[in-house]
Amino acid sequence: MALDATPRTTVTGRREYGKGKRFDERSFLFFLLAPGILLLLAVVVYPLIRSLVSAFFEESLLYPGMSFVGFQNIADVLANDFGALLNQTLIFTIGTTFFPFVIGMGLALVLNERFRGQRFFRGAFLIPWLIPGVVVSFLWMWIFDANYGVLNGVLTQIGIIDEPIAWLFGVDSARGALIVAKTWNSFPWMMVMLLAGLQTVPGELHEAAAIDGAGPIRRFFTVTWPHLSGIAGLVILLEFIWNFQHFDTIFVLTGGGPAGSTRTFATEVYDTAFKGYDLGHAGALGLLWMGLLMILVVVYVRFSERGSKD
Repeated sequence: MALDATPRTTVTGRREYGKGKRFDERSFLFFLLAPGILLLLAVVVYPLIRSLVSAFFEESLLYPGMSFVGFQNIADVLANDFGALLNQTLIFTIGTTFFPFVIGMGLALVLNERFRGQRFFRGAFLIPWLIPGVVVSFLWMWIFDANYGVLNGVLTQIGIIDEPIAWLFGVDSARGALIVAKTWNSFPWMMVMLLAGLQTVPGELHEAAAIDGAGPIRRFFTVTWPHLSGIAGLVILLEFIWNFQHFDTIFVLTGGGPAGSTRTFATEVYDTAFKGYDLGHAGALGLLWMGLLMILVVVYVRFSERGSKD
């Protein structure tokens, strides 16, 4: 006997559907989800598990086979220069989170005011964010070039330096160049998010504070910041997580040099696996790196949950 999938009208006037209809809806939802789930398993889950398994084996790209070594790879990574690598990653991450936030906050405060050309500037400041990261890296490589770079040319013309400087070949200058390039690329999205948060601040509160004699700085800390602190915290955490695993700008501009002073977890995993051909140590480094990222993700989730409750 076939299932009745047609709606039936009850005494209360509500329509009820047969089991066949519910089965069809569940099947439809399954077929919608199946491609995404399969893609996630094939592109993300399987490679992740496979790379983490390599952390417990001696495995190389130069010859087939793998032998179990337990936690030896992890111990070797920790005993080598893990502390220096973490320090260099944090220098890049903190610098490329702090400066974009400061610039984005300043521009958001300005663009939140009404003035002629406001819409034009809102769109113009988004351009650095729209350019792909690799293109941005090559652009700044040209700017910082020691022989024909724009920066050396401008500084020489105005008399600040007498001879060209190899910005990408000094330890401190190379780190600064990376932070400048990444800041230029990422401040627009922070500006947009903070600008959206500023538009939720009631204008009446600013007017009342101005009547009471509060200046712009006092109004910012007593009126604006309490309403903006939640979204600002989320933006900072997200940017910190993204920068902690950033790769393309460092790889293109310095490649981890000079003398390994700009290496981060992202570039070190790549170099260990595809230049050193050592999948075991690369997997161990990736496992430790993922553990640190999970701590940041937990902090982000806790912070976002607290913000939603508030």
